[in-house]
Amino acid sequence: MKDDQLTPGRRVLLRAAAVLGLGTTAACGGAEDASAPGPSASAGGPAGGPPAARRLKPSAYRLQPITGYGPQRAGRALPQVRKAPILRMPGRERSMVLSFDDGPDPRYTPDILRTLRKHDVRAMFFVCGEMAVDNADLLRRMVDDGHVIGNHTWSHPLLPRLGRAAMRAEMERTCDVIEEATGEPPEWFRAPYGAWNRNAFQLGAELGMEPLAWTVDTLDWTEPGAATIVRRVRAGAAPGVVVLSHDAGGNRSGSVEALHAYLPELLDSGYRLTVPGRYMS
Repeated sequence: MKDDQLTPGRRVLLRAAAVLGLGTTAACGGAEDASAPGPSASAGGPAGGPPAARRLKPSAYRLQPITGYGPQRAGRALPQVRKAPILRMPGRERSMVLSFDDGPDPRYTPDILRTLRKHDVRAMFFVCGEMAVDNADLLRRMVDDGHVIGNHTWSHPLLPRLGRAAMRAEMERTCDVIEEATGEPPEWFRAPYGAWNRNAFQLGAELGMEPLAWTVDTLDWTEPGAATIVRRVRAGAAPGVVVLSHDAGGNRSGSVEALHAYLPELLDSGYRLTVPGRYMS
């Protein structure tokens, strides 16, 4: 039957179906744009990275970044987008924050956790996803002991050299590992090498994380020896400071030994070693 032979009622039904089809197509296209503004995943693998069966192992220090893009997280109160990272904790008399980057590493992190537990002290651990993914038990131990786990990207890249989609993948993939292991997504983010830019602040806030840097750098990554690390912590001790050390990324035996020495000294001097709350004002 030709179109000009259709009854008036049939013509109305066909026109309605065509309009409905166009509306559905437009709605689907809009949803895709909103949920995936970055590049799409290549065929055969999820947007966040390669399949689990092809899990990448850490290189001698760090992997190349994974260039994926996942959907935006929803349902969490988001912090403001800052223009600079937080360097110290305000309004905390005789309080300090100890933080450890790049782990967890089963060679050093357990000893650090035992020392902190011995002295009933809480600390912050900024973990790399490539290290955390195979050490979920250490993440759970951190949470059980009251420590705060922060996001330190997946493979420790220099963020200003990455595009927005690759940077988001570095952050988001690590968020997923932390949440899967502990039941809670991270609320704090630290840029590798302390290298921040606008995208890092914006994406961190979109993922519900505050940017935290440090006040006292022990430079323990240079492996100067325990005595030098202790001396640097002593010299920098002051209310509100954030101390940076490492529990992975190299030989961290000096960092472990130094903690044994300076932690009881700080406590005996009247310092309270604590962790920050949800979001800073």
